[in-house]
Amino acid sequence: MKTIFALILAGFVGGGWWYYRRTHNEHIEYLTTRVERAEMTQAVTATGTLNPVVLVTVGSQISGNVLKLFADFNTRVTAGQLVAQIDPAVYLAVVHQCEGDLAMSKAALELARVTAKRKQELADQHAAPQADLDTALANLHQAEATITIKDANLEKAKLDLDHCSIYSPINGSVILRSVDVGQTVAAAMNAPVLFTIAKDLTDLQIDSAVAEADVGIATVGQTVDFTVDAFPYQTFHGNVRQVRFAASTLQNVVTYDVVITVKNPDLKLLPGMTANIAIVVAHKDDALKVPNAALRFKMPEREAQAIPAPVTPPPERKPPGPPGLKIRQQQRRVYVMPADGGRPYPVDVKPGISDGVYTEVVEGLKEGDMVVTGASYPISHSSPAAPNPFGGARR
Repeated sequence: MKTIFALILAGFVGGGWWYYRRTHNEHIEYLTTRVERAEMTQAVTATGTLNPVVLVTVGSQISGNVLKLFADFNTRVTAGQLVAQIDPAVYLAVVHQCEGDLAMSKAALELARVTAKRKQELADQHAAPQADLDTALANLHQAEATITIKDANLEKAKLDLDHCSIYSPINGSVILRSVDVGQTVAAAMNAPVLFTIAKDLTDLQIDSAVAEADVGIATVGQTVDFTVDAFPYQTFHGNVRQVRFAASTLQNVVTYDVVITVKNPDLKLLPGMTANIAIVVAHKDDALKVPNAALRFKMPEREAQAIPAPVTPPPERKPPGPPGLKIRQQQRRVYVMPADGGRPYPVDVKPGISDGVYTEVVEGLKEGDMVVTGASYPISHSSPAAPNPFGGARR
């Protein structure tokens, strides 16, 4: 019995010793990536809509039936070109009526002048009372005023008749026709829209909604790359023309309208297309870059206790970049794997621009350094952690 108890005790002690040696001898395999130099671009992404720079709606100031249309969708028009005709019959009749009224008023004015002259002669000879002369002069003035009123009525009638012919106000292309022949347009409250004309489709603009967190680094003149769904494999280019001060709020998200000018010489781009834009904030042709996974990596607590103090770069230099460029932090920490193996050691680096996947390192590292992006833990480890999906080769 004592022998069996001794064997069981020896088994427990041996198992504990073996487990202790295994858990302490197992080492962590680090995932590393080489620090390299490459081209890097930091951009602000947003979406917007392609619109003509100048868009004019052509309406009617009068009511009536559409008699003729001289333009259709996509028609090229010039300034002053006839595009539509409203039935002029009613307005022509009004013009004739006003001409008749004016003729009658002129006849009444002639009679008033003759009467006033006769009354003046009689008054000079003391053959007529002064009251008759005053009445004749008043009738003369009223006749003159009536001529002015009738003349204005005739002028208005002629203008209404002229408005039956609708002309294009600009050179451009018809992108929308809102009426058909025979349709009645009513201009009682507001002018009905007949056509929408874009001045020049070779020059477009993108009205983009840029988030308030990014609008501070968007400035006039910056280069913009964008794509549209109609041509997913082609990249178009433009420039920031204006950053408008008015903010828009939708579901507690504040955005600002950034206007981007676009050249469209081959007319591939059409008004209304959705553009996925990238405003180029900064660009480096030869940036020393590390993956963002290296900046996010945290050393396991067991290993962190055995590593040396971090290597900090000199503080006198500042990360370069255009004015207003956002730098994520003035100092970040990465872990570098020694060339001869062993434990990785920490290095404090100064980041520069970032494209969302990689970040430029201004100070702290050199080309060829192996930075840790993740760690692979043994299966038997008491507190396993998932490997970093952005990691590189194992060391």
